[in-house]
Amino acid sequence: MKKLRLRETSLSIWGWGSLGIVLSLITFGPFVIFYLAFYILCFVGGGFVVTLLFGKTNSEKYLEQCEHSFLPPTSTGIPKCLEEMKREARTIKIDRRLTGANIIDEPLQQVIQFSLRDYVQYWYYTLSDDESFLLEIRQTLQNALVQFATRSKEIDWQPYFTTRIVDDFGTHLRVFRKAQQKITEKDDQVKGSAEDLVDTFFEVEVEMEKNVCRDLVCTSPKDEEGFLRDLCEVLLYLLLPPGDFQNKIMRYFVREILARGVLLPLINQLSDPDYINQYIIWMIRDSNCNYEAFMNIIKLSDNIGELEAVRDKAAEELQYLRSLDTAGDDINTIKNQINSLLFVKKVCDSRIQRLQSGKEINTVKLAANFGKLCTVPLDSILVDNVALQFFMDYMQQTGGQAHLFFWMTVEGYRVTAQQQLEVLLSRQKDGKHQTNQTKGLLRAAAVGIYEQYLSEKASPRVTVDDYLVAKLADTLNHEDPTPEIFDDIQRKVYELMLRDERFYPSFRQNALYVRMLAELDMLKDPSFRGSDDGDGESFNGSPTGSINLSLDDLSNVSSDDLVQLHAYISDTVYADYDPYAVAGVCNDHGKTYALYAITVHRRNLNSEEMWKTYRRYSDFHDFHMRITEQFENLSSILKLPGKKTFNNMDRDFLEKRKKDLNAYLQLLLTPEMMKASPALAHYVYDFLENKAYSKGKGDFARKVPPLIPKADSDPEHCRVSAQLDDTVDDNIPLRVMLLLMDEVFDLKERNQWLRRNIKNLLQQLIRATYGDTINRKIVDHVDWMTSPEQVADLVKRFRDAFWPNGILAETVPCRDKAIRMRTRVAGKTKLLSIMPDELKHIIGAETTRKGILRVFEMFQHNQLNRRMVYVFLEGFLETLFPQYKFRELFNKLHSRSKQMQKYKQKLQTTQAPSLQKR
Repeated sequence: MKKLRLRETSLSIWGWGSLGIVLSLITFGPFVIFYLAFYILCFVGGGFVVTLLFGKTNSEKYLEQCEHSFLPPTSTGIPKCLEEMKREARTIKIDRRLTGANIIDEPLQQVIQFSLRDYVQYWYYTLSDDESFLLEIRQTLQNALVQFATRSKEIDWQPYFTTRIVDDFGTHLRVFRKAQQKITEKDDQVKGSAEDLVDTFFEVEVEMEKNVCRDLVCTSPKDEEGFLRDLCEVLLYLLLPPGDFQNKIMRYFVREILARGVLLPLINQLSDPDYINQYIIWMIRDSNCNYEAFMNIIKLSDNIGELEAVRDKAAEELQYLRSLDTAGDDINTIKNQINSLLFVKKVCDSRIQRLQSGKEINTVKLAANFGKLCTVPLDSILVDNVALQFFMDYMQQTGGQAHLFFWMTVEGYRVTAQQQLEVLLSRQKDGKHQTNQTKGLLRAAAVGIYEQYLSEKASPRVTVDDYLVAKLADTLNHEDPTPEIFDDIQRKVYELMLRDERFYPSFRQNALYVRMLAELDMLKDPSFRGSDDGDGESFNGSPTGSINLSLDDLSNVSSDDLVQLHAYISDTVYADYDPYAVAGVCNDHGKTYALYAITVHRRNLNSEEMWKTYRRYSDFHDFHMRITEQFENLSSILKLPGKKTFNNMDRDFLEKRKKDLNAYLQLLLTPEMMKASPALAHYVYDFLENKAYSKGKGDFARKVPPLIPKADSDPEHCRVSAQLDDTVDDNIPLRVMLLLMDEVFDLKERNQWLRRNIKNLLQQLIRATYGDTINRKIVDHVDWMTSPEQVADLVKRFRDAFWPNGILAETVPCRDKAIRMRTRVAGKTKLLSIMPDELKHIIGAETTRKGILRVFEMFQHNQLNRRMVYVFLEGFLETLFPQYKFRELFNKLHSRSKQMQKYKQKLQTTQAPSLQKR
């Protein structure tokens, strides 16, 4: 039914619709369809346009309301700049306090003001009159200076001035010396150029430093500026507040001012050889130039430029003197001057001609070939330090060193025995009795000499008549030893060295003898040297009697007993120095030191003993030096805790040292150690015995060299501080002077006996001059150097040098080459003139001249001077900022070094075969 109804309904709809369409067509015609479609389209389009216009208007009103309600108005680009310019400039308050010391702040403020005026203001005012930018730069600089001053006050500068600078300078000198040796080894006939020396210098530097080479910074201006910019940026990061550092424009301005306006000009001046030469002359201006030293410089000069400058100046002076119209006494004076100038000109011409022809004369070779040499008696050789070292070297080459060392040891024994007996006699007069102890010490020393040189077990053994040895042995067994107990045998040994063809007669024909004469200034050839150093035949050296032989008590305990010996440090105590607490120690009034209480247990088969003994660190050091010299295998096993010059009485430091010394003792007393070196037991028991420890054996070991010299582990390819002699005590000037003399005069390559004598002489000189308060005086001097008054003085000097009278100094014009060359000659002459004759007698005239001229030559290369300045700067920053890894930073900044890359490639090539074998 429903389907029928739906069908009827649809039929009706269709019927009525068809009827409507038919009626419309009959009434309006066939175009009614088009009219209807047009009307509908117009209606829809009009409605859409009205809706669009209404919606846009309402949307704009709504967005405007939202913008004013939620978002702040912003302007960009030029409008923003205009608005900023219309605003009132905010006031910047400058606090003129920088370091907390007014005497420093005043010149520092002037330096800042002059720097801004001459490096920023002169161009900034052409762009703007607004001074806020300048004030912000000034504030940034002051913030950096405040942080720098605060950090400087927290640093202990004593190690830097007394150790780091000396080590850096000594290492620089060692690199230069090795570079000179390499140049000489490459070609003995052709002298290397300055460029070759610089390249070789940096090759040696990378071999020694391993991780860094500064060739790019020192030879390339572009790389140098980049290095300084990077360094200044790192410093600004550390010194500036974060907000100032994030301001790139401000940071770059300050960086450029520091790098190009301050550091670079300062480095240029400090590394200029001519500036250094003038400064040397100014430093020793009170010393008059010596004519002999001047002629020596001319005759030894290998620089044609120097010789030509002196020759031209002599010719100019000759022309002036010859133009003078004089009479009477003045004419004789002028004639003498003309003759002197003619001689100087002639020497210069001769030297120039020889250098240009390549026919350089070697003094030693010429004298050796010529054959006519001065004769130096053996007794004179034995009492002269310089001559004795060459004779000692020769005796070691021929196997006769035991005879010479025996003679020297007996001389030392005689002097010491005489002193001990004199002291004994004076004490007996005063009612003090120590006869048995002194005689026991003398007997022990005499027996030690007998066992070391004359007994059947001695190796090597001194060969003398058997009846003399038997007579000596009988005397030692039945009589008290006297200072003259060895005189007969010593006389025989002297005659043997004098007459045996193997020794002194052959020494006179050896090249070492000629070198000895050169060091004594006894090689005189007027054709090319001239008699310009006085009497070379004088022998004013120290007598061998200064080789003092101290005495030691030899215990008779067996090694089996010592195997059962146990010891440990139970406590650390303080004591005011008592000059009579330890026998034989010098009087050091008012000195405070730490004592280590050692508890010792000794177990025998039938008994057990325990006692306490007290030792200082210096006792441990002396004991360690003694046993390592006698038993060389111990030096690689036993390591004594290092020394500390300053703050060595700090509780924490003493506690740490106590632990380290305990570990040292436990390792030393192990049964394996005693079995490996049975003779070590006597030394250990002597050290741990409950008595005053005598350092005599250590002193003797320092003065008489071992028969077999120790081989250093490649000593020339490491920094100077890595090889600082352990026998040097905490005396700062002694350490510094010995280190510098080692490098300046190449003493480590010489006989170690000479080096020990020099050390002893320096030690006596320093103690005689200042006593044991010298360290305190040096500490006070460093404090004075870093005091506000001295810092203010340095700042004022810097200000006056760069801005004399408040005006930027003009660039100093480069001086004429001839003037610079004559300044070099004057500087070398001054240096040689101030060298005392005593130094020549100690280490030799030739060695003294070579050492001084080596140092002077080192300063004649701008690139090498720059390297030294940068090394000092790096050490300064590492000391100032110890908590930051500046060493790693510098390694990265120098990592582009060409020499460093070559060195790494060389290492890879060297290591490749070993890696392939593995």
